[in-house]
Amino acid sequence: MRYDNSPPPPESGSSIDPHRPWFTRRSTLVVGVAALAPAALAGWVLTQAFAAGSGSGGQSRSAPPPASHSPLSPGQRDAKPGSTADGSATTSPGASTSTPAAAPAPAPAKGPLAGRTVVVDPGHNAGNFEHTEEIDQQVDIGTNRKECDTTGTTTNAGYKEADFTLDVSRRLRTALEAQGAKVVLTHQADRPWGPCITERARIGNEAKADAVVSVHADGVSAGNRGFHIILPAKVKSGAADTAKIVEPSRQLGERIAGNFARTTGSAPANYLGSGTGLVVRDDLGGLNLSTQPKVFIECGNMRDAKDAAQLTSPEWRQKAAQGIADGIVGFLGG
Repeated sequence: MRYDNSPPPPESGSSIDPHRPWFTRRSTLVVGVAALAPAALAGWVLTQAFAAGSGSGGQSRSAPPPASHSPLSPGQRDAKPGSTADGSATTSPGASTSTPAAAPAPAPAKGPLAGRTVVVDPGHNAGNFEHTEEIDQQVDIGTNRKECDTTGTTTNAGYKEADFTLDVSRRLRTALEAQGAKVVLTHQADRPWGPCITERARIGNEAKADAVVSVHADGVSAGNRGFHIILPAKVKSGAADTAKIVEPSRQLGERIAGNFARTTGSAPANYLGSGTGLVVRDDLGGLNLSTQPKVFIECGNMRDAKDAAQLTSPEWRQKAAQGIADGIVGFLGG
């Protein structure tokens, strides 16, 4: 910018007449500068405002528009937190991008019976009373043919053997599982009748059980008291071949007899077994068709008032289940 009074030199391409007085040109320049001044001032003010908003600790006087009014594309609006609009994950600086570790596998069962399988067979089924035609069907047990199943007995007051056996079996399962065993029940009254004795044997065989116990209660005349264990006889006929299970089944029965008497306080039966609590039979399909060590236990006589008082007691049934469980643990080396 010039500050003297001499006329400015003409500019190339200028439309200013060099012969006009210089002050006329000066006035034109002043008017132009004056016109530019407000725009320059406004620009300076805006520059200062932006500078104040971006400076250290500075804050803009106007708040940003709400997020809900942000002009986002449909893909951006649908993107989940922590991901881009195309669905790819985003991570903060220093965050790990590795795949989360898989949940650890369940800890293996612990206890003296860990890795062992026990099949528990609740004798009869309360529904058999309404399905006599079905359970009367004859099945092959190797030595002969006999009923698929029976109703079982009752106390004089009507408490069913099938209800007793299921309750004790469930308690027995709990006790064995606490020792680490895998326990399979042949049924849980979850079917209208049965299963047949042939199926009960097959369940134990297919499970490759280390021990099988069929829970029962007897139904002989009053005055006959006590429990007894039924062991398989040596049988080889048709589908029955018990040669390999006779000895281990006896060992299982002896273990259960000793522990059952000790835990329940009951004595061996006074009407069979010569006081040993052990009886051998070859007419039970559940034993004849078994390929795994197996016994039946008759926990008492439901038709004797004193035995019935025990069999109908939940506390005594818990002792019965524990006595059987202790015998199984002893047999399996727990």
